[in-house]
Amino acid sequence: MSLTEIVVVYIIIWWLVLFMVLPFGITRVDPDTLLPGQDPGSPAKGRMVLKLVITSGITAVLLGIYYFVATTGLISFS
Repeated sequence: MSLTEIVVVYIIIWWLVLFMVLPFGITRVDPDTLLPGQDPGSPAKGRMVLKLVITSGITAVLLGIYYFVATTGLISFS
């Protein structure tokens, strides 16, 4: 398994996990405090740094599982 394959698989898994983690913990902006032009469905606090850290951790675990399965030959990917 080459380094390029590991990096590509990490990036693909990372993006998939990010889109799964993004909706967690979202609360909408209070309608009484909306500014002109602000979307009423926008999140009050995005907490993106926390979500990026969680995404990276989950991806590292999933990549470890992928690497184990691919190198032991449990499942053949070729």
